[in-house]
Amino acid sequence: MYLHLGQEVLIRKSDIIGIFDLDKATVSKRSRMFLAAKEREGKVVYVTTDLPKSFIVCENGGESVVYISQISAQTLLKRCNYILKISFI
Repeated sequence: MYLHLGQEVLIRKSDIIGIFDLDKATVSKRSRMFLAAKEREGKVVYVTTDLPKSFIVCENGGESVVYISQISAQTLLKRCNYILKISFI
């Protein structure tokens, strides 16, 4: 199954490590350092040109990739749960 992150970007649900609220997570120094390191490595994909609301960490080919999305973390989690419910039907 796939999760739509916005702007024609889909990721496999099985690749997702975590979905984080950008405002809440970046309060932590470790989160800011992680995002800065991924930015330097070129492992950040911006899915939006609008105000970002969430970031999604995925495992892709043995390396972690961060997607920055305009869709809230709560909405993305609801989509994941909806996909999970459909797969059991």
